[in-house]
Amino acid sequence: MRVENVSIKDITPQQIVQWNAWAAPNGTLLSPYFRFEFAEIVAWARDDVRVGVVRDGDEVLAYFPHHLPKDGIARPIGAPMSDYQGVIAGDYSRLSLDLIAKAAGCSALVYDNWYCPLGGHPAGLRERDGSVVADLSQGTERYFEDRKAAFKDHFKKSARRQRAAERDFGPVRVELGDASGEAFSVLVNWKRTQYRETGKLDVMGIPWVRRVLDNLRRREGQEFSGLTASLWFGDRLAAVEFGLVGGDIYHSWFPAYDPELAKYSPGLLLLHGLFEQAPDRGLSRIDLGRGGAHYKKYYASYEVPLDTGRFLRPGLAALGIRGWEVAEGAASVLPDRIAQIPCRARRRWAQISAFEPQFMSRVNSFASAFSL
Repeated sequence: MRVENVSIKDITPQQIVQWNAWAAPNGTLLSPYFRFEFAEIVAWARDDVRVGVVRDGDEVLAYFPHHLPKDGIARPIGAPMSDYQGVIAGDYSRLSLDLIAKAAGCSALVYDNWYCPLGGHPAGLRERDGSVVADLSQGTERYFEDRKAAFKDHFKKSARRQRAAERDFGPVRVELGDASGEAFSVLVNWKRTQYRETGKLDVMGIPWVRRVLDNLRRREGQEFSGLTASLWFGDRLAAVEFGLVGGDIYHSWFPAYDPELAKYSPGLLLLHGLFEQAPDRGLSRIDLGRGGAHYKKYYASYEVPLDTGRFLRPGLAALGIRGWEVAEGAASVLPDRIAQIPCRARRRWAQISAFEPQFMSRVNSFASAFSL
């Protein structure tokens, strides 16, 4: 078995068909992030994308789209912005992650949302969580009947908030699509303000991220594309979300709302409207992503397990990662506020390193984060 790392341009039309077929076992797409088109769009925006083509003799076993190692660390395509990561394969049992990491030229493969069909990689696992999926395949009406039966009070509250918004502003409506790009522009401004006020990394200010999102937005209406959904209270824009569409799946990605309208729960009202219109767009699944947001339990039909962790091989990057982890362990005996410092520093540096390929950009972003 061997792995050849190639440019995205070297993937043949036949291999693209195979790639997308493996991303949809039994005809059901795992996630839009696993489609070839997502890797291709990221490759257009960044020059460090490679695809590990795993072969056994002349037989192709898998594809692993990733970014070239920086400081000995490789990351899956689009990480940490990609909400599903992993190897695209027909038979996962034949794969060796050690071989893939070695071929990528790294001593550490770091992942945030690793799809784990065979139970993941226990040695490198740091956290497991589920990506919450709302299954609308039996129709939106049936879906809401089941959810309301399980969480009656939640949906009653949502209905009251919508009536209050209609009383105060006028008709409430949800629009799918944004040909002018105006709603998307508002979303970007809201997100950048949110990042600044909370001290988080301004993802929307990173050039390659904007190139990816703009490319996806221009594809709206295609079988693989971005999709902007907007919630309106009368003539006032209340909430916007930009998500990823592939096949019959919509994956929630970047949501934001007008903070002045928070009491009406505009994010949830937007979600309800999206559910209602999904079948008209050929969507039968809404993936709300990984994470413990309390509202997701009200909408979950099932969860897809995703792992956060790292796969280490001998090398300086692996030693550095273990050093961070030792520092965190040693700090755990200190008062909580002090103990969190190494953990916060490591997570922020890891996030910045993934988003900022250039070292000086990383340093500047890291310094800015801790000067707040």
